[in-house]
Amino acid sequence: MKKCIIIALLFCLAASNRIIAQLSADQNIIPGANRLNVYLPLIKGKKVGIFANQTSVVGKTHLVDTLKKLGVDIKVIFGPEHGFRGTADAGEKVDSYIDEKTGIPVVSLYGKKRYPSADDLKDVDVLIFDLQDVGCRFYTYINSMQDFLEAALENHKPLLLLDRPNPNGFYVDGPVLDLKFKSGVGRQSIPIAYGMTMGEYAMMLMGEKWLGEKANAINAYNITTNPTTDTPFHFMVIKCQNYTHKSKYVLPVKSSPNLPDIQSIYLYPTTCLFEGTALSEGRGTSHPFTYIGHPSLPNTMFSFTPNPNEGAKSSKHYGKICYGWNFGGTAEEVLKKHNNKIQLQWLFDAYKIFPDKDSFFLKTNSFNRLAGNDILMQQIKNGNSEEEIRKSWEPALSSFKQIRKKYLLYEDFE
Repeated sequence: MKKCIIIALLFCLAASNRIIAQLSADQNIIPGANRLNVYLPLIKGKKVGIFANQTSVVGKTHLVDTLKKLGVDIKVIFGPEHGFRGTADAGEKVDSYIDEKTGIPVVSLYGKKRYPSADDLKDVDVLIFDLQDVGCRFYTYINSMQDFLEAALENHKPLLLLDRPNPNGFYVDGPVLDLKFKSGVGRQSIPIAYGMTMGEYAMMLMGEKWLGEKANAINAYNITTNPTTDTPFHFMVIKCQNYTHKSKYVLPVKSSPNLPDIQSIYLYPTTCLFEGTALSEGRGTSHPFTYIGHPSLPNTMFSFTPNPNEGAKSSKHYGKICYGWNFGGTAEEVLKKHNNKIQLQWLFDAYKIFPDKDSFFLKTNSFNRLAGNDILMQQIKNGNSEEEIRKSWEPALSSFKQIRKKYLLYEDFE
């Protein structure tokens, strides 16, 4: 008996050591933006345009501030959804303006204007893209990157992409987008969780000819860890160091107003689907995409009251007590619930107890745009099993996984 206990303790110790080693390795990840010695020679003495937001940091200092201190001539900043400083509501229109801190013009590329114009780029020699993605198809930064990449290629401006780890990059899951449902929250035939960094995804866009016609005709890319000033490129990825697709990377800065912590980021590929339902997805609380509920659900359940706040000035059921679920906890607890896949059971449970089935899914068709098809909604209504639904995602999901592998820059999770 004593021998068994010792063996069990040794097993637990070994498992603990593996986790500690993984966490230690993850803490040593160096994003592309931090590798100034690699890309600074490529922009020295040149006029630069930067696509950035609040996640574009070098250590604890914003990329723009870092480069200005180093004497880099930044002519223009481009901003995505939520704006350059990252405080605007989801979907809120952000006008172009002069950044108060730096005095540099900021051009908004979210809303009606998605591409930098030739006039925006006329005084620029080289472009830099640096945004932190969360690895989910309906998170709009991958679309912003595609637009920026196309504009760079079409206007013959070299583009450096400073790669960052994908905090959801350790799995691939979900229905692959049917292009009939192409929209601002899904543009390419990829699953909800696609398991790629921005650099890898950009390479796939080019390699699979998924860009616009003009950009496809031009595209070329160069990935190197030691570029020189003599290295010609249209597009170049500055890779992360010490990152793999097994990494559990915790963002140093919140990626957007409604993804404030790693728990919400882990939950987002599933809980964002509730945006297409009558239920609150927790916007207007301190735990968006972690609290899910509705005023009409049983009052014995977990309760919360959403109210306007920065980044969520308007949403569902503000000022009303909602009853439902708290999917939060520690990062480790959330990962255990998450289990590296889209949690269909949470949707099943919500639909089952919702009193008015006809109004569970919003009439705006937003659920289908998020899901990427009109099949998942019907499957939930029909009471299909998880096994049946997952089977329906094939063979498209397996086909995507094979395409994905061609463009990986980092060790995969399998």
